[in-house]
Amino acid sequence: MKKTLRYTIIALSVALLLLIAACSGDKDNANQKDGTDSGEKVKNAGELVVYSSRNEKFMEPLLDKFKEETGIEVKLLSGKDEIINKIKEEGENAHADILISNDIGALEHLRQNGFLQGYDAEGIESIEEKYRAEDNSWYGLSARTRVFMYNKDEITEDEMPKTMAELADDKWKDTFAITRGGNGSMIAHVSALRNEWGDDKTLEWLTKVKENAAVITDGHGDIRRAVGSGEVKFGLVNNYYYHQQLNEPTDNNVGVIYPDQDEKDMGAFVNAAGVGFINHAPHEENAKAFLDWIMLPENQREFSYASMEVPINPSVEAVDEAKKISDYKVSDMPLRDLGDVWEDTRALIEKSGLDLEIGS
Repeated sequence: MKKTLRYTIIALSVALLLLIAACSGDKDNANQKDGTDSGEKVKNAGELVVYSSRNEKFMEPLLDKFKEETGIEVKLLSGKDEIINKIKEEGENAHADILISNDIGALEHLRQNGFLQGYDAEGIESIEEKYRAEDNSWYGLSARTRVFMYNKDEITEDEMPKTMAELADDKWKDTFAITRGGNGSMIAHVSALRNEWGDDKTLEWLTKVKENAAVITDGHGDIRRAVGSGEVKFGLVNNYYYHQQLNEPTDNNVGVIYPDQDEKDMGAFVNAAGVGFINHAPHEENAKAFLDWIMLPENQREFSYASMEVPINPSVEAVDEAKKISDYKVSDMPLRDLGDVWEDTRALIEKSGLDLEIGS
């Protein structure tokens, strides 16, 4: 009886093992039909959280392309200056993986304070060293040159100012538009002026420019529309806003001046838009996958073309209306230095009376 019972138990055990093997085989076959191997971990599973200070309409197509090509879900949170403060507040409990910023100064400020981490993305050498962090925790992808855009029906090229210093002249009172002081491009530009002129002259210039401006806007899109419609004669904008206005169906009779181009002048200031790798990112591997992916030339182009910016990588084609960086004189302040003075520049702007925020 005991012998029969033992054989029965053995038989049942063998049958159970065969059943498990059969089920496993069915699962493997199903996986093979789906094009996956059951012994292989699914790549790029999970999500990527992106904080961005760029306009959502420029970012969404790019991030949709990343999701389609990698299978990684992307969560996007867009904002303005508060994005930087959010990263600081989260600290080691970071909620996001990637920061996409319109201002290298803000990126370097975060790096210096330990909020970004280094990563040598594949293809990083395509970006010149002066446009990336020393540890490659951030790098620029598209150039943002500060220019004067003017309405050709209101003022001629010969009549236009040719230098930044001229904006402080009473001659230009109530003729031009600028952004609020807290705009990222304005902070970076004022930092470059401090580097060239020193704080006293820059403060004097800021105070006078605030008095002379006919309009102070929240962003550059408002300036380009005001120039296009003739509300003001000209405005201080990033170069691609000129390209955008040229492509409008109306109000597109505009021209552009790249300032400070004489031999004695400091040259036009060039900032950059780019990406940063957030320290303590919750999805580090997916963040690295994104940083490698964005380095592909077609994706560098996608990053720049949506907003008509100029790719920093010289091998990536620029929009037709844009000048290459090599076509004009550029100020020599290294973009890495912007982070050193980011907070101090904000304080100087406030001291001048130019509000950091509209309505403040």
